[in-house]
This record gives sequence, structure tokens and C-alpha cells, in this order.
Amino acid sequence: MAVELALVTGFVGIFVLVCALYLTFWVLRQPAGSAKMNEIASAIQEGASAYLARQYKTLVIFVVVLFALIGFFVNWLTAGAFFFGVLCSALAGYVGMTVSVRANVRAAKAAENGLADALKLAFRGGSVTGLTLVGLGLIGVSALYYLFNDLNVLIGFGFGASLMSLFARVGGGIYTKAADVGADLVGKIEKGIPEDDPRNPAVIADNVGDNVGDCAGMAADLFESYAVTLIAAMLLGFALGTDYVMLPLLIGAVGSLATVIGLFFMQLGKRKNIMHALYKAVIATSALALLGFAAVTVGVMNNWNLFYASAVGVAVTLLIFVITEYYTSKEYAPVKEIAKAAQTGAGTNLISGLAVGLQSTALPALLIALAILVSFKFAGIYGIALAAASMLSLTGIVIALDAYGPITDNAGGIAEMAGLAGSVRKVTDALDSVGNTTKATTKGFAIAGAALGALALFAAFAEATKLAVINVLSPAVVVGLFIGGLLPFLFSSFLMKSVGKAAFQIVEEVRRQFKQIKGLMSGKGRADYARCVDIATGAALGELMLPGFIAVASPIVVGLLFGAEALGGLLAGAIVSGFLLAIFMATSGAAWDNAKKFVEDGNYGGKGSDTHKAAIVGDTVGDPFKDTAGPSLNSLIKVLNTVSLVFASFIVANALHLI
Repeated sequence: MAVELALVTGFVGIFVLVCALYLTFWVLRQPAGSAKMNEIASAIQEGASAYLARQYKTLVIFVVVLFALIGFFVNWLTAGAFFFGVLCSALAGYVGMTVSVRANVRAAKAAENGLADALKLAFRGGSVTGLTLVGLGLIGVSALYYLFNDLNVLIGFGFGASLMSLFARVGGGIYTKAADVGADLVGKIEKGIPEDDPRNPAVIADNVGDNVGDCAGMAADLFESYAVTLIAAMLLGFALGTDYVMLPLLIGAVGSLATVIGLFFMQLGKRKNIMHALYKAVIATSALALLGFAAVTVGVMNNWNLFYASAVGVAVTLLIFVITEYYTSKEYAPVKEIAKAAQTGAGTNLISGLAVGLQSTALPALLIALAILVSFKFAGIYGIALAAASMLSLTGIVIALDAYGPITDNAGGIAEMAGLAGSVRKVTDALDSVGNTTKATTKGFAIAGAALGALALFAAFAEATKLAVINVLSPAVVVGLFIGGLLPFLFSSFLMKSVGKAAFQIVEEVRRQFKQIKGLMSGKGRADYARCVDIATGAALGELMLPGFIAVASPIVVGLLFGAEALGGLLAGAIVSGFLLAIFMATSGAAWDNAKKFVEDGNYGGKGSDTHKAAIVGDTVGDPFKDTAGPSLNSLIKVLNTVSLVFASFIVANALHLI
């Protein structure tokens, strides 16, 4: 396969973007509801846009400094690719969020017509994010490889995407959970008012947070995973020949085309099962992708082993969905056990949730281990990278399910604040409940994809530094392992504390408004929503830099002080501990959330009961677990690996080898 095939995959990326544009126009043509609904939606749009604008301005200095460092210590072409990666990642998040905050009000309006119309609109709105992400990823990687025919340039692009992912995840996660926790602690627990009640001053900030965290943040996260995994597989294919370099790009193109077709298989059946409707699209996309993988691996390269390795990635995707849904859905035992434990108070609810989260690491870890063994058996280290690339080729459909979540969540908030009929809120609540599970399964996919992708990056780092073996009995390697194992815990501690500090400010502001604004509780006064939005924005952006600095500086410092082998130990330690900690936090947080919703459905006393109050405490603790610290670990382990790759030659040439 010639390098010119990169031109073909680039055009596939353009086609996917055109499809995203078509869906955007379709969404925007749908009715947007009453003036009151649009007033609320406009406030959410303004808050989300203002946050992203301030986030990008905050990051300019950091990006410029890294651009200069890469240019000076590596080369300016790689520095330019780094900047391009930052831009593409930022654009993927911005476009997805912009459409989501306009789809929410239309989903609320569509809910007046029933479940099928609202589901279709919310899913298509989320699909824009998924298609935009994979389209930009394909265009970026294909264009750079076609123009420069230099894989080292692609590493810079991957690092730019990783950095943007880290900041989008950290900032968006702090914002969304600070607003959510602040709104819940005062509104639900202290004042006993419903979620999304217009009397709550933090309600708009909470709805804004759904978009900047779960939409823009997740889009940047999986854009980075998608691009970086393709690049890692291409790097590992270099030693095998041009055909093996091009194959991951073709896998990515096939997966994106399968997604475009698979989106239209989402249909609500007679049983009105929302999750089954969404899974139809996932299964159809997976089946079409497998046919495409067979065409390029067997039909073009005449190698069944490569097909089997790519099929492993699809299998991991489907199984991680099943595993995550089991631990986080209201339909299954783990969530019901957590809800039952809330009957005896918040303490037992927390203990039960922690136990479920810890237990939930076992099956994903065994699944990833099995995937590594099987894919390696078929095609060696390259097979592992190919499995990761095939898994991430399904990113478009997975993100469609994820971005569907904040759209339906916001739709419910708009319906509540605009005083729409109870039948409308019943529809949006049903969609939102499933949205919680889809967001959890998407996080499971992202974490598993990060683990496989990081392993491919790790192998590429070993090749770049000529490390055939890493000796775990070497003191330098042991030091690296401990530092790498520590980093995800230290990183998570900063994020959890940041959410706590920001939520404290929100709580104080919401309490102040309830005390000082006359008639607010009775519904006669109007809350100052903008103040809470501003507090959440400032708090989130003020906490960005330190975690980002730790992620970028740690591998460079360890590598320069102790050498490439010690840095290899750091990467291995971070991948293992980061993967397990991310699964634990994301799953336990989602399980606490749905346990609360299980109680709200009328079980164990229902809304307003002591059991409900205990479940709210669990959900509050779980919020920064599942939406801030847990998902951000994906970005951390990939930033550590891409930084190491970018500066690999510099580290090898200048390491002090102090141990």
C-alpha cells in the first residue's frame, strides 16, 4: 500500500465531516419550543461558550511555551504538528458542545411528541460530536503523513491532542462537578427542592457543566485516544513495511464509514427500550466494521491473523459495554445493593459503593489482559496496536452515545425550569436515566481504549529508545515504577480537592442567595444564575495548571535524572495503576448516581425519604469520581507516554543516570 492511500483516508475524514454537517443542519431545523425554553437554553449556551473561550485563553501561554521547547529541543516541524494537534482537539470539543447546547432545547420540545422523537433528536445531536471527532482525527493524521511522510511529525500531533485532552478533561470535570455538587448539597439536601428547580441559583451552572465536562471534555479525550492510537500503531508498523504503516489508517477509515451507516440503525422498538435502541446502532456499526476490517486485512493484505487481531478490538468494545452496564445500570444487582445499603444511612451507602467500585476493576483488567494475549498471539506487538486501533475506530458511535447524555440531561432541566407538562419530564427522565448508563459505558470504553493505546505507545517508546528489555530488578526501574504508580493517585488528589474547593464556593453563594434574595424560595424572586456560572468557571480554570505541569514534567525529569529504562518503569507503573484507579472511580461514581435514581423511582421510600438523602450523599461523593478524576486519568497516562515519545531522543542523549 502506497503512502498515497493517506490521501484516500483523508477524503474519508472529509466525507465524515460532511455527514456531521448534515446532521447539524437537521438538528437545527427542528422546533426549538417556547420563548421561555429558549431563554433558558440561551443562558446555558452563553455559559458554555464563555467557559470554553476562557479555557482556551488560559491555555495559550502553556501551549506557546511547549511549542517553543519542542521546537528548540526536538525540531520545529514536530512543534508545528503539536500546535495542529491542539487546534484539532479544541475544535472537536467546541463543535460538539456547540451543537449539544442547541440540541437540548429541541429535545425538550420533541419530548412533547413522545419518546421516539426525543430519542432520535438527542441521539443525532450527540452523533455530530462523534462524527466531527473521527473526521478531524482522520484528516489530521492523514494530512500530516501524506505531506511529510515522517512518523516523528505525527508524534507531535499526538502530543498536542493529548495535552488539549488533559486540560479539557481536568477543567471541564472540575467545573461540572463543582456546580453539580454545589447545587445538590443546598438544593436537594438543605432545601428539599427537586433537581433542576429554577429556584436553585446553581441550576444553570449545573447544566452548563454537563456540556463542558461530558461533551467537550469527552470529545477532546477520545479525539486524543483515537489519533494517538492510530499513530502508535503506525509507528510499530514501520519496522514491518509501508503496508503495515498504512493499515491502521485504513482501519480508522473503515470504522468511521461503518459509524456513518450504523447511526441509522438506532430505532426504538415496540418495547420502548431505550438502551436496546442505542445498542442496535453499536452492534450494526461493529458488524459493518468487521466486514471492512476483513476487506483490508484479508482482501488487500491477505493476512487472516491481522483480521483476528483487529477483531479483538471490536470484541473488547462490546464486552466492556456489557461489563460497565452490569455494574452501573439500575437493572442489575450492584446498583440495587448500593441503594439498599442507603436504608441504614450515608455511611453504609458509601461503603457499598466503594466495594462495588473496587470489585468492578477485576473483569476489565482480565479482559484487557486476555485481549493483549490473543492479539499478540496473532500478530505480535503490532497485533496489540492493531486491536487498539480497531477498538478506537468505533469512537464515533461511542461518543454519539456519550454526547446524547448531556443533551437529555439538559432537556430535562429545561423542561423543569420552563414548567412543561409532567408527561414531558417523564420522557426526559427516562432518556436521562439511560444517559447516565451510556456515559458510564463510554467512560469504560475510554479507559479500556486508553490502556490498550498506552501499551502501544509504550512499545513505540521502547523502540525509539532501543530498550529491548526493562529490568525490574534495576533500582532505577523500581524508582520509576513507584513514581509512575504514584502519579495517578497524586493527580486524582489534586482534582478531588479542586472540586471540593470549587463546590465550597458554589455552596456559599447558593446559601447567600437563598438568604438575601427576597421571595426566592417561594418562587417570586429570581436567582442570580450568572454569578454561579462565573464562580465555577474561575475555580475550574484556576486549578488547571498544576496537574498539567505534573503530567508534562514528570517523565522528562525522571528520564533526564535516571535514564530511559527508569522512564520505561514510570510509564509501566502509570499505565497499570492509572487504568485500575480510573475503572474504580468511574464505575463507583456511576453506580452511586444510579442508586440514587433507583431510590427516586419509588424504591426504599422514594424521594424525600431518609434513604434518598443518604443516596444523595453517595452520589455527591461519586460525582468527582466519575466525571473529574476517573476520566482524567485516561488523558494523564497518554500525556505521560506522548511526552516521553516526543522527547525520547533528547532524553537518551542527555540522561544523567544518577542511579
